[in-house]
Amino acid sequence: MAGLDEYRRKRDPARTPEPVPSADVLPRGNDDTFVIQEHHASSLHWDVRLERGGVLVSWAVPKGLPPTTDVVRLAVHTEDHPLEYAEFSGEIPKGEYGGGEMFLWDRGRYETVKWSDREVDVILHGGRVQGQFVFFRSGKDEKNWMMKRRHAPARPDWQVLPGQLKPMLAVPGPLPHDDDDHWAYEFKWDGVRAILRVEGGRVQAWSRVGNDITVAYPELQGVGEQLGSTEALLDGEIVALQDGRPSFSALQNRMHVTKSEAARRAARQFPVTLLLFDLLHLDGSSTVQLPFRQRRELLRGLELRGPHWLTPPSYDEDGASVLAASREQGLEGVVAKRLDSPYQPGLRSPVWRKITDLLAQEVVIGGWRMGEGKRAGVIGALLLGIPQEGGLAFAGSVGTGFGDAELAVLTPRLEALARKGSPFVTEMPRERSKGARWVEPELVAEVVFRQWTPDGRMRFPAWRGLRPDKTPEEVRRVDG
Repeated sequence: MAGLDEYRRKRDPARTPEPVPSADVLPRGNDDTFVIQEHHASSLHWDVRLERGGVLVSWAVPKGLPPTTDVVRLAVHTEDHPLEYAEFSGEIPKGEYGGGEMFLWDRGRYETVKWSDREVDVILHGGRVQGQFVFFRSGKDEKNWMMKRRHAPARPDWQVLPGQLKPMLAVPGPLPHDDDDHWAYEFKWDGVRAILRVEGGRVQAWSRVGNDITVAYPELQGVGEQLGSTEALLDGEIVALQDGRPSFSALQNRMHVTKSEAARRAARQFPVTLLLFDLLHLDGSSTVQLPFRQRRELLRGLELRGPHWLTPPSYDEDGASVLAASREQGLEGVVAKRLDSPYQPGLRSPVWRKITDLLAQEVVIGGWRMGEGKRAGVIGALLLGIPQEGGLAFAGSVGTGFGDAELAVLTPRLEALARKGSPFVTEMPRERSKGARWVEPELVAEVVFRQWTPDGRMRFPAWRGLRPDKTPEEVRRVDG
């Protein structure tokens, strides 16, 4: 494995700050030094280097060291590096081999258990890493090795990062009293909920119902780049900002995308921002049982801020002022959260309250009427329902709040769901059903409205958009 010819061939000492020794005679050490460097190259990875025979034998580990004994990670064997590289930290110029920032992540001493051409078994004694690891070749390929942890981590309380969790939900409620200082207040954003799993610098994202939405939002991968080796499970809201305000209409251009290239194009035209407000797991520790106050402190400590993500403030007092500020900025309202509340995955809890001037209601589309005048040829109004025990109950119609682009897309989608009879099981006003075109009750949408009428209809509803992240079975009536 020894020799620096390939290392020198790939580097120009006039263009890179990396050490490029010219001497042919290799120095001799004790073959017991290791270093791990976090390398933000074209693809984030961790370089594990072991001193051996006057060089640093090196592997690039894309997802970081295995956290537990049941995890096996790819480790790409790279060219040997000079011993001086154990001290290197800096910026490799763009365009050069390995261009990007490199940081010293850990270093220390190691013991050799076994060293052969196909297996390297060592015990690492570092500042961050302690334990026995083995590198082994999995086939004939000399480059692609695997890395496995031999023994459990030193921390007996280590918990594996969950695959995903369902988000905790708020209930509609009043603003807490001014003298109740047990609450924190956050702005309510007009977006879609997302749970992010960050491991080995890579991000996976799930919607509220558990759909994988990673491909749809490629700009969120930067969160993983910033966190580096930190493992975390984050809760937040994805919004599309226009003139500084969330636009659900603009966000809809991103919600249906399932192909990588289409997602990259959409990201350039309709960029999104991830607003982070909770931390559910951090570096081997579940945080869901911690009080909200402590979870927020841990989240703030991560200092997550970038071109497409940030941690907005949480206010611990004066909820009325926060609500007033929300109105001034044209936002939805506020969410009040008990400072002592644990995180309850998948549950709607009164310890989280959403306070708005308008009610937001998820609905199922059961039919539509053709528009007239400027809306001729497209939707004039949608006929909406809410599932009850006996079937779909009519809850009103909406004809305002649509954009031309939405109408152009929505009309053919509804035509494809056409059916002969009404899906509603409750009686409808004749003026609403006359000329209606019925559809299978499969599409979920969201509207906002002032209040419920005595006969169960929404007063003055306005269109917000489709909710592809929701199913008809999830729709429930919201009472303000």
